[in-house]
Amino acid sequence: MKLRLLTLGHKMPSWVSEAFELYNQRLPNHLKIQLVEINAVVRQKAQNTAQIKTIEAEAIKKHLQAGDHNIALDEGGKLVATKDMATAMADWQMMGQNINIIIGGADGLDHSIKQLAHRTWSLSRLTFPHQLVRVVIAEQIYRAHSLLNNHPYHRE
Repeated sequence: MKLRLLTLGHKMPSWVSEAFELYNQRLPNHLKIQLVEINAVVRQKAQNTAQIKTIEAEAIKKHLQAGDHNIALDEGGKLVATKDMATAMADWQMMGQNINIIIGGADGLDHSIKQLAHRTWSLSRLTFPHQLVRVVIAEQIYRAHSLLNNHPYHRE
């Protein structure tokens, strides 16, 4: 199983990269998150939001492979708790499929990406900058791993 975080945007502030790596380094080798940074569309006056999302969707699709299990992050998705993520991680490990967690750009994900997703999750009803979501996902994957392995990091 490969765990990949597909995200639009690159050249993040150093605090984003440092925080992401902090949690990723804590994970065992078989759960390390592969970060796939996809260039976001450079906005032009002639393009509307729908056009931008379509172009970004095509860039994301180039990284999806048949047989992958895709999870789209979207504010309209199912709210997930840490225990939900831990259960999902246990399932992923049993399935042996590659997992793609997909973070959209500033305008969110195109409907075509949501249709390719096996699950659509919401981390909160709040809207987060996609840079911060990278860190939250890495921390939650580490937390879920801790929960599954009875590590004291996660407390109830």
